[in-house]
Amino acid sequence: MAALALPLARGHGIERVAVVMPAHNEEEHLEDALRALQRSADALHRVRPDVDVRLTVVLDSCTDGSAATVAGFVGADRRIGALEVSYRSAGASRAAGVRASGIGVPRRRPPGRRWTPPAWAGRTWLANTDADSRVPENWLVRQLEFAEAGADAVLGSVEPDPAGMDPELLRRWRERHPFHEDHPHIYGANFGVRASAYLAAGGFARITSEEDRALVHGLRSRAFTVTATDSNRVVTSGRTHARAPHGFGTYLRSLDREPPPPAG
Repeated sequence: MAALALPLARGHGIERVAVVMPAHNEEEHLEDALRALQRSADALHRVRPDVDVRLTVVLDSCTDGSAATVAGFVGADRRIGALEVSYRSAGASRAAGVRASGIGVPRRRPPGRRWTPPAWAGRTWLANTDADSRVPENWLVRQLEFAEAGADAVLGSVEPDPAGMDPELLRRWRERHPFHEDHPHIYGANFGVRASAYLAAGGFARITSEEDRALVHGLRSRAFTVTATDSNRVVTSGRTHARAPHGFGTYLRSLDREPPPPAG
């Protein structure tokens, strides 16, 4: 899927990108996930060398080799940093990663008047994915194209990795999730948001799952521009043993339990 050039909207230029990726015992997928992110950051640098990119991996309660895998990347790539936390919560981990990037929701806002995010936040983009996912090379390029055309948030699409996945389960998923622009889906594995909009909407809630949906609801309720696209599709794990109680794996498992369609 080639990147499409979009006109730059006045006042929407992005100068900095902060990528946040939570991980809980993901040593099986982390290397592929990080290499895909490196390729995406490299692709953005080729067309936008003026944009600074930083990636924070949030290691949440990891007891496997995830920390060692990330440490190897941190030592070799100055763009990558790691943060160790003990939340066991996707929402809290994402929020911690954003704070570690220097973007924090203020605990107290001035009473009696509307709080305005700092000017730099409008020029900063937050790109979110998961440690069991592989972003495409055009992932960041495409998000910034939408951002600089005026989008405050970009909802990308995802596709379960067919490797090792039951073909019937994959068929059921694709049947319910056709790929097209302006789709209705929200995936934390493929989500970008302008820092000013993120701050104004209160950031990621400290909940175990569906923190992405809660934030998008907050953005839409405040009339921010939310764009959905299939032009930078992310491949994510097709596992059905879920890490979050209402996450992607749980949803796939629910499809697996559905009765087969009637014959004929």
